[in-house]
Amino acid sequence: MAELKDVKGIGPKSLSLLNKIGINTIEDLVTHYPFRYDVLQRDDLSKVADGEKIVIDGKIESIPVLMRFKAGLNKMNFRLVTSSGIVGVSIFNRAFLKSKLLVGTDVIVIGKLDKSKNVITASDIKLDVLSNKVKIEPIYHCTSGLTNKNISTYINMALLMYGREIADYIPLEYQEKYNFVNKRTALNIIHNPSTVEKIKEVTIRLKYEELFQFMFKINYLKQQNKKEKNGLVRSIDRKKLEEFVKKLPFALTMDQKNAIEEIIGDLESSHRMNRLLQGDVGSGKTIVAFITMYLNYLCGYQSALMAPTEILVNQHYSNLVGFLKEFNINVALLTGSTSKKEKNEIYKGLQDGTIQMVVGTHALIQDEVVYHNLGLVITDEQHRFGVHQRANLQNKGIKPDVLYMSATPIPRTYALTIFGDMDVSTIKERPKGRQKIDTVVKKTTEITEVLEMMYKELKKGHQIYVIAPLIEESENSDLTTVNELKEQMKLAFKEKYRIDIVHGKMASGAKDLIMEQFKNNEVQILISTTVVEVGVDVPNATVMVIFDADRFGLSTLHQLRGRVGRGSSKSQCILISDSDTKRLKIMEVEDDGFAISEEDFKLRGHGDLFGTKQSGDMAFKIASIKNDYKILLQAKKDSKKYLEDKETDSDLLKKDLIQSIMKID
Repeated sequence: MAELKDVKGIGPKSLSLLNKIGINTIEDLVTHYPFRYDVLQRDDLSKVADGEKIVIDGKIESIPVLMRFKAGLNKMNFRLVTSSGIVGVSIFNRAFLKSKLLVGTDVIVIGKLDKSKNVITASDIKLDVLSNKVKIEPIYHCTSGLTNKNISTYINMALLMYGREIADYIPLEYQEKYNFVNKRTALNIIHNPSTVEKIKEVTIRLKYEELFQFMFKINYLKQQNKKEKNGLVRSIDRKKLEEFVKKLPFALTMDQKNAIEEIIGDLESSHRMNRLLQGDVGSGKTIVAFITMYLNYLCGYQSALMAPTEILVNQHYSNLVGFLKEFNINVALLTGSTSKKEKNEIYKGLQDGTIQMVVGTHALIQDEVVYHNLGLVITDEQHRFGVHQRANLQNKGIKPDVLYMSATPIPRTYALTIFGDMDVSTIKERPKGRQKIDTVVKKTTEITEVLEMMYKELKKGHQIYVIAPLIEESENSDLTTVNELKEQMKLAFKEKYRIDIVHGKMASGAKDLIMEQFKNNEVQILISTTVVEVGVDVPNATVMVIFDADRFGLSTLHQLRGRVGRGSSKSQCILISDSDTKRLKIMEVEDDGFAISEEDFKLRGHGDLFGTKQSGDMAFKIASIKNDYKILLQAKKDSKKYLEDKETDSDLLKKDLIQSIMKID
């Protein structure tokens, strides 16, 4: 297909702005769906009450008169001939429209009617006409410099020029079964609807397609996994496993033991392991991963542990080396900060097999890294990776077993669907000695009390996380920002304690440096956005304060709360909010992440289960796992049947569909 820049009207500046909101291809553009619609219905002048909102169309009868006042204020007046009479129109601060508002021009006016003066004070004027008395206008997510009209124009131009080339991912048999219109027609309707009923009709069709694509990928990977019997078959030395477990400074929980048994079953099988290890905050998933790496080492294979951030990688490396200090195993650390000389030595050690385990970022699975005999890849924070990344990992020539870890508890029903291509091990039970974190909801009027609670902990030498939902101020929001919070904290605690900030827009190096300083108690109060939701252990941090807590899902609040309570001291979480406190009160009594995620799913849907921003294939544009769960189940059933039929059918169209959905050769 052609590129986005080939669409008529899209120049370099527009291209850059479209890229800014995640539109990089023609397919991205035409599937940039409206998030709502303005339904404009023609009113009758005689039937609208004084002071009420009115929507009316007509022809301009008089030349607009522009009046300018002080401080950049201006007002424009003209007469409008409508089907229900003549009316005056006034609009403020729209001087730039004067050249377009010519006598005889058709316009739609939206505003408030003053019956005594027979004048509409307009809030908006559109150069259009209300055909059939109704106009449905799609409203899109935009950015500064890119208007709703721009986006609408680009979408319609792309559909006109390249509509026939846009991939339709619903097989013909299902289009006929459900009486769906084709993709091109559906896109034309959703961006240019004539009736609300038509919007509903094509929305179901587009949701089904999106969920069919997603479940198709899941079922395809599952099918490929079943077919493959080229996994590494190991024989696990149970005696050495027992010796290792006995040397641990703590006892394993029953859930941890069960997870290890399930993993051993995978390691001893001819099928490649493709397992998700999910557990609540602090449930002890990492030690299960380390034991898996040790078992893999005993069988003569290399292991790679991958995590999304350098600071988390460093933490894993430090802990792993500590657990293995008696076993003479060569463990390497590979991150962006590793010097070129060290990198070359690590590459050499991985290739000749003298390095048995490596911990690092995504650099571990890049093409330039060659392993001697990689048998196991463990990825931490699985929900950050999409289905395609899972496929890419599995398609590495080395064919290692793969274990994914996630600290985001997902209700089992949904986990079995969302991660249907994987086996799932769940750890719910917490290790002994893990204290419950006291959680309390406070109003902004109680901030003095909150500051006193914070000061009490600071005086004990403890540290504090403070969470804000935004980085910068917004015209449309009065939410507390990280910068405002820093000033407030400085005012409250003077120069007694060091306060610093981390947020998602910072360079990863700068972010990691501040996190390292916080870990070393060089920073006592860390003000942050949700980037600390998954992060390093700071046992000395005992208080988590979350401003505007109503803005977060319960699962995110639970993840943030889990950043404290990692040491021996009693910890607390303070949720500050003036609204939605009934929902937040759940956090005061419930500390089971799975129960919270189930509640969250009912209240907010799937988005929050995967962090504030979903990743990869989970970023649905029009569908929702919660709201469209029935459609998802049907798509799951249909895609499974389609792939099973494909086993006995060499239809080229089916082959093409697999290639286009999976984006494989």
